[in-house]
Amino acid sequence: MPNSDNNSKQEATNAIKEGFTLVELMIVVLILGTLAAVAIPRIMGGAQTGRDNACETNVNQINRFLEVYHEDTGSWPATLEDFLENTVYFPDGPPECPTLKEYKWKTKKGEYRVKVHKTKDHKPKKQK
Repeated sequence: MPNSDNNSKQEATNAIKEGFTLVELMIVVLILGTLAAVAIPRIMGGAQTGRDNACETNVNQINRFLEVYHEDTGSWPATLEDFLENTVYFPDGPPECPTLKEYKWKTKKGEYRVKVHKTKDHKPKKQK
C-alpha cells in the first residue's frame, strides 16, 4: 500500500508541473493585449479610408453624369434627388454613400457639382 500512496503523490506533482503558472498566463495576456492595441486602430482606420474612397468615387461618378445630363438636355436637373432617381443615368439605382451621409450639391458659376464629404482624417483628392 505505501507504494500506491507514493504513486498518487507523484502523479499529483506531475499534474501540477504540466500546467501554466499565473505569471506565464499574465505574460501571454499582456502580449495579446499589446498586439490588439496596435492592430485594431489600423484595421478601423483602413475601413474608414475605404468608405471615404468609395464616397469620393461615387461623387465623381455623379458629377460626370451631371455633366452628361447637362449636355443631353441643355439644362441642369431641378433637384439632386430627381436626378439620382433617373434610371437613364443610374439604371441600378442611385449610388449610396458608404459614410451614411446625404449627397448635396452646390452651384458655382452656373455649374452644379456634388461635393465630397469631409471626414476627420480624409482629404479629398484633387480632380484633374
